[in-house]
Amino acid sequence: MQFKWLEDFIALARERSFTRAAESRHVTHPAFGRRIRALQAWAQTPLVEPGSTPLRLTPAGQALLESAEHLVRHLALTHDELQAIAGRGAHSVTLATGRTLARTLVAQWLLPWRPLLGPLGTLRVRTGSLAETVDLLRAGGADFALLYHHQALVVPLDGRQFQHLTLARDRLVAVARATADGAPLFRLSATAPVPHVAYARTLALGRLLEDHLAQHPAAPALRTLLECDSPDASYEYVHQGLGVCWLPWSMVQADCAAARLALAGDACLDVGFDVRLYRPKRRLAPLAERLWSAVAAQPR
Repeated sequence: MQFKWLEDFIALARERSFTRAAESRHVTHPAFGRRIRALQAWAQTPLVEPGSTPLRLTPAGQALLESAEHLVRHLALTHDELQAIAGRGAHSVTLATGRTLARTLVAQWLLPWRPLLGPLGTLRVRTGSLAETVDLLRAGGADFALLYHHQALVVPLDGRQFQHLTLARDRLVAVARATADGAPLFRLSATAPVPHVAYARTLALGRLLEDHLAQHPAAPALRTLLECDSPDASYEYVHQGLGVCWLPWSMVQADCAAARLALAGDACLDVGFDVRLYRPKRRLAPLAERLWSAVAAQPR
């Protein structure tokens, strides 16, 4: 039995979908299915209810899930202990986050946070999808995780094991390239479709926006011109005048002030969200604990 099969199974139980679980584990759907079948062969009993929609675990699968999560947590603790023994965690803190947050809010916080690390401290930033970031924190590969929070997003972190601080509030705004007179090249309307630079649904921002527009009574008419899994690339496509994209205000505020980009829709189409810093409730290395205490004491 391979350890990655247990990680696959935890992802499957979290996502309740083979397709989404395979995406979160960055393997093809057939390869993911083979690994789950191999785990079932090792267990010598079905772990998933056949044909269930949404996917449900069998009693044996539920029992294995509890054991798998315990094993992953135990190995994470062991990893931390080994790092402490080796001294590698004494002067570094690892922050897991999304690529957009790393570019925007983390970049803004680097200067204020730098003195908190001391003369020898290093902040290691690891980026990935929401699922990858959560998995890294749960597995003990990061001290902290900086994540979007919104009711449309599921962050599978057990409140009995993890705690959080809300560090910032941001919003997605619809923007387009600005014309010479400062107007948006495209303006959202309910009737005339405009070209849309859309997010892949594998992105947290994509799921957040999709949920918002699906429920909005004044949702605009959109024609998906591009679908991209990189907000940074989408930002460049908007600058090229290819269409409208909902981007974090923290990313485009300076461009809007300089009339390089312009708001393409009313404020009612904005999508507000929080940014939370998560950590395990167990004791972290002294440097990580000092950083957490300092951040928690800052006014917000």
